[in-house]
Amino acid sequence: MTELAGLNELAENLDLSFVAACEAIAGLQRQLVVTGMGKSGHIARKIAATFAATGTPAIYVHPSEAGHGDLGMMTTGDVLLVLSNSGNTRELLPMMHYAQALKITVLGMASRRKSPVMELSDIGLLLPRVKEACSVNVAPTTSTTVQLALGDALAMTVMDIRGISTRHLRALHPAGTIGLSLAPVHEIMHRSENLPLVGGMTKLTDAIATMTSGGFGLAGVSQDDGQLIGIITDGDLRRLTPTQPSMLAREAMTQNPKVIGANWPASDALIFLNQNNITAAFVVEKTGIAPQKPVGIIHIHDLLRHGLT
Repeated sequence: MTELAGLNELAENLDLSFVAACEAIAGLQRQLVVTGMGKSGHIARKIAATFAATGTPAIYVHPSEAGHGDLGMMTTGDVLLVLSNSGNTRELLPMMHYAQALKITVLGMASRRKSPVMELSDIGLLLPRVKEACSVNVAPTTSTTVQLALGDALAMTVMDIRGISTRHLRALHPAGTIGLSLAPVHEIMHRSENLPLVGGMTKLTDAIATMTSGGFGLAGVSQDDGQLIGIITDGDLRRLTPTQPSMLAREAMTQNPKVIGANWPASDALIFLNQNNITAAFVVEKTGIAPQKPVGIIHIHDLLRHGLT
């Protein structure tokens, strides 16, 4: 509850300095340099990583190492983001003075407006003076939580300003679950040239044979031009009576079937299948009211096998 109160106070006190900081970062010419000492340093590393992972080049520079040559990692065109809860961390000052000499925009994040970090900054991001969750109000807990939240807010806002798309994010995450979740469905779907498709005038018995051969528990019903107009599933067959074996596919099908776009992210496809309580769906080149041509099938097991949950 203590940390939640700190986050609420942070949200209530955001002002135009936040907007100015986002604009400064979005307009940088080279990279964002993030620094901090102690626990603030750990948060600074995470903030730099978040910016880098969302399309803004960013690095963390340790303030003590900076004084032994790592100042060379910072140059004209950068923006410097400095974290210090108290604003009095002496190790940060050489970096800030060096940035000023290079005319680098300095963003300070601290809880005391009248502190060296804030006074040396071009834009000051004032943190709330919060009570730590520690029983003796010493261990950095609430203070680091609000630093991290503000850093995430900066990164997400700058991501939107820069227009970072799913395609950009996937290029930055070629491996792991994140990369897979952003992969377009057409890279995972079954592309068999023999998709379980039948015409509307196909006898139901033949449609069942096609459904069985496909192994997906469904068959699509298409027009002569290849556009999908309906679907027959195991559930549809269970609803038919034994006296209806001679009916046609178009009479047994469900119209306007639920389909998935070929360019949907895999994570969206999994959500779609779960929300609609279906295990498989046709993948089409175009979704919506307009005609749609099936190009593959995606099964929920395909997604789960790749590690999506």
